Amino acid sequence: MSPFVLDASAIITIFENRAGAEKLAGLLHQATDGKARLLMSVINWGEAYYSVWSTNGPGVAHHVIEEIAHLPISIVAAELEQTRLAAELKAQHKLPYADCFAASLALLQRATLVTADSDFALLKKKLPILLLS
Repeated sequence: MSPFVLDASAIITIFENRAGAEKLAGLLHQATDGKARLLMSVINWGEAYYSVWSTNGPGVAHHVIEEIAHLPISIVAAELEQTRLAAELKAQHKLPYADCFAASLALLQRATLVTADSDFALLKKKLPILLLS
């Protein structure tokens, strides 16, 4: 079963029906069929929640997190090793700190990082990236 790590931009892509939403919908179907494993750091879950709240208000944000809870995505707590690796990625690549949690989880899980954020191209030599847009 192939592992995939979603960052905040990936989950927002599907809820806002942005370019690339069909790719993520395909991964969600694979996960439902047991052919893929989808993971998301709790830090990136919080980033998605904050982002939706900021742009659409608390009502929409609460709806989105309720919907995420029904998707075949495992929310992963940030452990010490993941946090250490995220800090190193931040120091080395100057990515936003929350994004470094998605990347560190993908590295630790030997997973493909799923994102709509082209900033992750800085890490293309370190991990496989599925760019949604």
